Amino acid sequence: MKTIKEQILAYAKKTYKTVPDAPFRTAPTYLVLRHADTRKWYALFMDVPREKLGLTGNEYVDILNIKCDPVLSGSLRMDKGFLPAYHMHRDSWITILLDDTVPAK
Repeated sequence: MKTIKEQILAYAKKTYKTVPDAPFRTAPTYLVLRHADTRKWYALFMDVPREKLGLTGNEYVDILNIKCDPVLSGSLRMDKGFLPAYHMHRDSWITILLDDTVPAK
């Protein structure tokens, strides 16, 4: 069975013809999805220690940062698994845990 990350990457490829790139030499597991026309990011996959997200534990967890309307992100952050954006502008981005806290759909 595919991981949530693999499912999202497959969806982005099928729906938007987007393939990820890994722009960070020091973090090759970090993957970026970009708009084809502008090359601007719309999603960033990272693996970070849970403690960096304000969560308990020090093991690494996969996350997805996505561009998000500020009103919608405020509402989503009330749900489990949605966090203020990690390492991105918090008005325009939101972090989603990819540890099965949030259903793939």
